[in-house]
Amino acid sequence: MTSRLAFFALIFSVLTLASCSQKSEEFKGEVFTTGEGSDIVKVAVVKGSPYEMGYQLGVLLKDDIKASLAGFLTTVQTKAPEVYSNEQLDQAWETNSPFIDSRVKDEMKGMSEGSGIDIKMFQRSHIVPVISTYACSGVAIWGEGTSNGHTLQIRNLDFTMDAGLQDYPVVVIYVPTEGTAHVNVSFAGYIASHTGMNANHLVFGEKGQSPRSEFPYNIKGSHFSFLFRQMMYDTKTLDDILTTIKTTPLIKRYFLFFSDGNEATQGGAKVLVSTPDDVKYTIWKDNDPTDNVAPDIFPNTIYQTMNNDTASVIIKDNIGSFDVEKMINLSRAVADDDSNLMDVVYDATTLELWVAYANGSVNASKQNYVHISMKEFMEKAGIELQK
Repeated sequence: MTSRLAFFALIFSVLTLASCSQKSEEFKGEVFTTGEGSDIVKVAVVKGSPYEMGYQLGVLLKDDIKASLAGFLTTVQTKAPEVYSNEQLDQAWETNSPFIDSRVKDEMKGMSEGSGIDIKMFQRSHIVPVISTYACSGVAIWGEGTSNGHTLQIRNLDFTMDAGLQDYPVVVIYVPTEGTAHVNVSFAGYIASHTGMNANHLVFGEKGQSPRSEFPYNIKGSHFSFLFRQMMYDTKTLDDILTTIKTTPLIKRYFLFFSDGNEATQGGAKVLVSTPDDVKYTIWKDNDPTDNVAPDIFPNTIYQTMNNDTASVIIKDNIGSFDVEKMINLSRAVADDDSNLMDVVYDATTLELWVAYANGSVNASKQNYVHISMKEFMEKAGIELQK
């Protein structure tokens, strides 16, 4: 009997060690830093199911997430308590929740449990942009419009700088078990997307267009910030993106910008979403004579910015020679002086980006644009980039 008990104890010990060994080898996420001084940006690489990736972010960025979301909610609720009260935000989340991709909600649950922060704080923070107005700019230029034939795109996020989101910059590289790897340029704790890129060389950007006169907005549909994450997982081509746009119940008014950096299919499209009108969306592609910026349209280019006059002059003077440096200069030239929170320039062909965040009250366009390679940071985390 004693020898039998010893045998079972040995087997249990071996199994336990094997289990612990397997658990220790599980990917737990990595956080790196890049840039210098006030331009330092955290780059998080996470891998697994949506819940697992959220949990990894929650553990890795707990302190940043808590400070970022608490500061953001306190600021907006102090400025406009009648709009952003807990009751109003909870009701808005309940209304919009059926239209949010389940993977985003699973990730949010994981991040809540990984960080120990009440999921209500995540829900309320994420619904604020859904019911708010903001400005922004977007430009994409590709093929013969650039100096090397690559696809380049800018996305300026003009949103409040008073809430201190710029103090918690995070670029997250997601490597899902199912779906396409993608990068979300964001802030600690905010997992919806104002802009990003996936490993299929597709870039996503937006410009707000909803006037305050239409508030409160009808939010029974998909907001672009959640839809972008869905499409980053699922879309392989520009046509996939446009099919999703055409078949999704959208809300509010905004311009969307998409570009494709694949050599065989490269191009760009601008979409005007205008759901309060009879025509719910309008799509323009390269050199479309009906584009709303006509007659100042250019081949291999789409754009809609805070200053289209300035943008059109710069594009006209540089079309055919655009490189990353010239795109950064264009991003700076059309930035809003009062609310330029974050700027990104993408090379969709090489899966690289250059990002600038505001520093205190000094807007993003005045900062250095920090280089981030999706492939290089995945390799740092021990992950090979695969489509």
